[in-house]
Amino acid sequence: MIEDNKNLNLNKNLYLASPRGFCAGVERAIKIVEQAIKIHGKPVYVKHEIVHNKHVVKRLSEDGAIFVESFQNVPKNSIVIFSAHGVAKKVVNEAKDHDLNIFDATCPLVTKVHLEAIKLHSNGYHILLVGHDGHPEIEGTRGQVPRESITLIQNLKEAKTFRSKEKKLAWLSQTTLSVDDTSEIVKTLTKRFPNIIGPKKGDICYATTNRQMAVKKIASNVEVMLIVGSENSSNSQRLVEVAKNEGCVNSYLVSDVNFINWNEINNIKNIGLSSGASAPESLIEEIRAEFSKRYNIKEIQNLETTEDIYFKLPKALEN
Repeated sequence: MIEDNKNLNLNKNLYLASPRGFCAGVERAIKIVEQAIKIHGKPVYVKHEIVHNKHVVKRLSEDGAIFVESFQNVPKNSIVIFSAHGVAKKVVNEAKDHDLNIFDATCPLVTKVHLEAIKLHSNGYHILLVGHDGHPEIEGTRGQVPRESITLIQNLKEAKTFRSKEKKLAWLSQTTLSVDDTSEIVKTLTKRFPNIIGPKKGDICYATTNRQMAVKKIASNVEVMLIVGSENSSNSQRLVEVAKNEGCVNSYLVSDVNFINWNEINNIKNIGLSSGASAPESLIEEIRAEFSKRYNIKEIQNLETTEDIYFKLPKALEN
């Protein structure tokens, strides 16, 4: 909980990473839920959390969204929305079998990976999918092709020990991974299997890349790095790892302002602040406001990287 004591005599430098917060895919997914409720009324059903942030899920729940992991208790002809992480083909078929009206909020950059997997499989490739087992994005991508035609590679060790008699190999990746870690894995696979092919620009999305680069730029200047995001947010967790790898060992994932250890902050001067691609900017604003209440704050922000990407809504949900 936030303490009452004020430390206005203490000077602090607050380094704000930029860009941070919502990416275009997250904005689109949230808007799809909002528009579906506005046009079709409540409730609408969402397969899995629309994005991995408990504050977003709570707000949409209050507005009329019901988050489900199966369609068993969803009434026929209801609106169902697939989350930004994407779903396997079998999930789409299940929704159709239940006579549900589907809106797909899968991030277009995740859909791109799905289409890559389908094309590679149709061309006879065995796919090495770099990512984290159990993450919904990985489950969605694996579910685009027969299970036996895709192998999950979770880390460098698995890349070094993978064995295959397949002559045609290709790699794809989850969109929210560490850029550096994935690069090492791909280098290892390419060295071991010189004929392996992969996407020209990789699959890690622009937002993940930009946020990791922004954190890298400030990590060496701060003693504590705060990353705003939920525990199940892959891209937020990767930002914490990036900051630690850049030398800021005291890097923490915080859900909101109430999770900050102010006793630790009292004793340092330079603090970094960023947020994952599914964290609302309002959470950052609350933290900035609390810092200003407690300390003499000098904010430092690098705005050299900007994002202007926008993904259209489904036509049926456009205003």
